[in-house]
Amino acid sequence: MRAVVAAHPDDEALWMSAALAEADRVVFCFGGQFGGAGKTSAARRRAVAALPLPVVDLALQESGTRKLVDWRHTYFTSYGLKIADTAGEARYEANFTALVAGLRPVLAGCTEVYTHNPWGEYGHPEHVQVYRAVAALQAELGYTIWFSNYVSRLSWRLARLAGAPPCWAARVEARPDAALARRLRRVYRRHGVWTWQLGYRWPKREVYYAQPAAAGDWRTMTGERLLDVARLRIWRLRSAEVVLV
Repeated sequence: MRAVVAAHPDDEALWMSAALAEADRVVFCFGGQFGGAGKTSAARRRAVAALPLPVVDLALQESGTRKLVDWRHTYFTSYGLKIADTAGEARYEANFTALVAGLRPVLAGCTEVYTHNPWGEYGHPEHVQVYRAVAALQAELGYTIWFSNYVSRLSWRLARLAGAPPCWAARVEARPDAALARRLRRVYRRHGVWTWQLGYRWPKREVYYAQPAAAGDWRTMTGERLLDVARLRIWRLRSAEVVLV
């Protein structure tokens, strides 16, 4: 059984479209926007209800921490990223507990879980947190985690940190399901909750890395080709830097 776990509605279309067609459930973690943006939250709920996907919506409230990260000094924690604000970090850590509790019954019985990569694609702290929550349940539930090779200039330091130790055991190239992704984009745009570039074009290929529950021959990300989220250029991850190729 395959699950796709996305932090926010539209993340699945952007970063995990290749996994959607065979997904038995598509899980959205955060629905309510932080700060009382009721109209946007309601519009997001309507969009999710209109998606042609087997949706499970946890509808947790966002922590509002996207702009509370000190990118020069942030580091990974057990619940995501270090947040440079006391109140924001408290909300963020509380959300991790809620995420684990909400995902446990939803992911029970799954053999594959596709989710955000450890550095959160472009570094979104809630993307990182969702990956951490999925990883926290892996030993208990026994599924294989799959994550993609998307990255940005803001998150490449995190990618280097996450990729320095052995972190994957298999890799596959996939073609994004651009037709389905564009169909989902139309739903989000109709409800006014599409959050990415309006003219975004999906790449011809993306890479997914497997983290099985069992021990094995694991590798680092050094030398891997990562895909820039903004311009879809290829960056090669090295031990000390990311180089555009």
